[in-house]
Amino acid sequence: MALGAVSLTGCQVDVGGQTLPSPYYLQDDIQYFPSGPEFKLSKEAAALKAYKDELKGDAPCNNCGHCDNCR
Repeated sequence: MALGAVSLTGCQVDVGGQTLPSPYYLQDDIQYFPSGPEFKLSKEAAALKAYKDELKGDAPCNNCGHCDNCR
């Protein structure tokens, strides 16, 4: 029994659904992941703005009643 306890020392253990760390977790290498942008949809917002700017510039208003310029 003592041999079994010694052979398991240093490994992560799953007890009751919890993953418990090894005794050497303080010496493990730390992985750092830099934080991303606060606004996650920046590319989509830029594409939508470019599309709206394109629509404003390409289609001249002819009093259609549907666009912001006609109201």
